[in-house]
Amino acid sequence: MKFIKKLLKWLIGIVVALVIAAYIFDYDYILKGVRVVYFTGHSTAFIDDYPYFENDTIKKGPQTDAWPLHKNYNAVTATDELTAINDKYGTIAYLIIKNDSIFYEQYAEGYSKDSKTNSFSMAKSITSALLGKAIMEGYIKNLDQPISDFYPQFKDTKTTVGDLSSMSSGLDWVESYTSPFSITARANYDDDLAETILNQKVVKTPGKEFEYLSGSTQLLGMVIKEATGKQLANYLSESFWQPLGAENDALWQLDDDENKLAKAFCCISSNARDFARFGKLYKDHGKWNGKQLLDSTFVAKSTQSRFKGQPYGYGFWVSDYNNKHTFAMIGILGQYVITIPEDNVIIIRLGHHRSPEKVNFFPSDFYVYIDEAYAMMKK
Repeated sequence: MKFIKKLLKWLIGIVVALVIAAYIFDYDYILKGVRVVYFTGHSTAFIDDYPYFENDTIKKGPQTDAWPLHKNYNAVTATDELTAINDKYGTIAYLIIKNDSIFYEQYAEGYSKDSKTNSFSMAKSITSALLGKAIMEGYIKNLDQPISDFYPQFKDTKTTVGDLSSMSSGLDWVESYTSPFSITARANYDDDLAETILNQKVVKTPGKEFEYLSGSTQLLGMVIKEATGKQLANYLSESFWQPLGAENDALWQLDDDENKLAKAFCCISSNARDFARFGKLYKDHGKWNGKQLLDSTFVAKSTQSRFKGQPYGYGFWVSDYNNKHTFAMIGILGQYVITIPEDNVIIIRLGHHRSPEKVNFFPSDFYVYIDEAYAMMKK
């Protein structure tokens, strides 16, 4: 019995020492990560994490715009291949939108058309859309405006807002999702995200090559906030959420209730139908119900590769799968809004996991969701 008591005291002492050390050496964000992930029964990030963070509300407008239902709405059943992959990776929402009408829609595990789940990096596409809006409204000159105009810390660099959007910033960011000591983990759980980002250095020549870095989009969001003088959630609400007729309020995670800096690189909590509106907006060259919400030139540039042979434009992933030009919003756990303009098709998938295997830059399940949608539309 004495041995057990001594062991418990020893273990408690170690835990206390580790906690104190975390605060002393500025790793206390790891404690929040442990609390949010492991204390909730998870082993990594999860789609329902928004209640564990501070959030800003992206408000819908008084007039909403419901998606029309296709004349053959849900007349077909999921293919065996789609059912299998949905089960394997925990799909909770799968939609096929054909000719701007919902052709097929399925939810699982009690989720519905109104359920909020985390966008993860699909938010990068939305942040880039806000850049386009800020340029259109004159807050930012153009894609070539230096970020040093907004943050003098970068005065000795040549990084532009376009470099941030196209993932060619040259920042010394290491995109790691496994180490709790990585800057990516710090950005997700730290309570002073601006300090983390502004301590970054530009160590490579910007605008020369594609390198996917979440820090690039976070810095872009900070530039947009500085340029407009508006919180990103408010700017998103007035620029897109309301004009696009979103049916539900959404949430954008913040670093802290005091700083209120939105995580521009991730973490908008919404539903499949409202996320899909950005696919339609970009498919229609920036127009919604006849109103030009985004400059068509910006949209075209965003959905084409900036660097030859690379899968990224300005905020959007791009592909020529099956010889059809395709662009997509993608989140780390298999959040997809896949748009194929040639066929007027948008495919949306939300869920818990995605394939760990990649084929031509994309997770292998990405292609399955496309293939099975086309198989179902042919039935």
